Amino acid sequence: MKKIPYGRQSIDAKDINEVIKVLKSDWITQGPRIPEFEAALCQYTGAKYAVAVSSGTAALHIACLAAGIKKDDEVITSPITFVASANCILYCGAKPVFADIQKDTVNIDPRQIEKKVNKNTKAVIPVHFAGYPCDLDKIRNIARKHKLIIIEDAAHALGAEYKGSKIGSCKFSDMAIFSFHPVKSITTGEGGAVLTNNKDCYRKLLLLRNHGVTKERAELSGYDGPWYYEMRYLGFNYRITDFQAALGFSQLKKIDKFIKRRRFIASLYDKAFKNNPYFDIPIEKPSIRSAYHLYPIRLKDNLKAKRKRIFEALKAKGLLLQVHYIPVYSQPYYRKLGFKKGICPQAEDYYERVISIPIYCSLNISQLNKIINTILHIFKDFDQI
Repeated sequence: MKKIPYGRQSIDAKDINEVIKVLKSDWITQGPRIPEFEAALCQYTGAKYAVAVSSGTAALHIACLAAGIKKDDEVITSPITFVASANCILYCGAKPVFADIQKDTVNIDPRQIEKKVNKNTKAVIPVHFAGYPCDLDKIRNIARKHKLIIIEDAAHALGAEYKGSKIGSCKFSDMAIFSFHPVKSITTGEGGAVLTNNKDCYRKLLLLRNHGVTKERAELSGYDGPWYYEMRYLGFNYRITDFQAALGFSQLKKIDKFIKRRRFIASLYDKAFKNNPYFDIPIEKPSIRSAYHLYPIRLKDNLKAKRKRIFEALKAKGLLLQVHYIPVYSQPYYRKLGFKKGICPQAEDYYERVISIPIYCSLNISQLNKIINTILHIFKDFDQI
């Protein structure tokens, strides 16, 4: 029985050929394909500057550093996300603060952000969960009121739109980050990027990804020469390779096709599952265009307690599902930091209901029919138990 994962990359011969070209060239680490990829990201999103890095996590980390987040600062983020969205705050010595989610969108609730702001709050990291953009207008208004920095965690959301603007444009934020992990909208294997419209921030991000080192002369005297370099910040080796950038550039050419396919699959699911008695499906408001990185379904009250058994039954039928996510503050490391259950009740209720079903570009109609029919059959069986 061939198994169907919840997500996977879509790589074709053109992608492979672009990587081969780089591997046959003189540049395989830091070469011309990196700025080419960064320029393409800017052209696609509308942002002025992009800094490609080794992962989405690296992007979050240097974005926080560029924002000046430090010890004793507090940064508000969502509990329904991968741990990296909060870990990047800890990397800077600051404290993550979790604001509860909206029940309908699963994104961070602006009203809950407002409640969490205090004199130590430095920034907000809203997460565009499953490719569905947060309410950036309201978040920006809160940030302006309290002089907060906004770093969009758009790891799921390349290709999404909010009120006519591409996510990543930074129209409503100071920075936005993307991930290019294989299950994301496009892939570079591992990889990520930070986008911004602030030139000073951009220059700092460039240094932070490369050990804090620059060849520009500024502070060292007596060391002049064509070999000159100086270290201005405690940076990191977060560089992406030239062959990864070549893959990303090739993939980005197909982003519109990828998003169109994901949205088509989501529309088939919407039609098949609309008003079913077993679970709720994702919503999409008129001002939003989701990238559908995930298609999370939420079990209704009578099936909530049966989720593990339903999950296992679907897995036995060849559907390799996933749960996105266990609330971050529930993790053992965060519990040791003093976080306790109950701080975000909407997030906890969501976690107890959610199952992510397969959505990726290469799913064919036969596979989609299998997914739909298997899900409806299994849920019908469990509803009658």
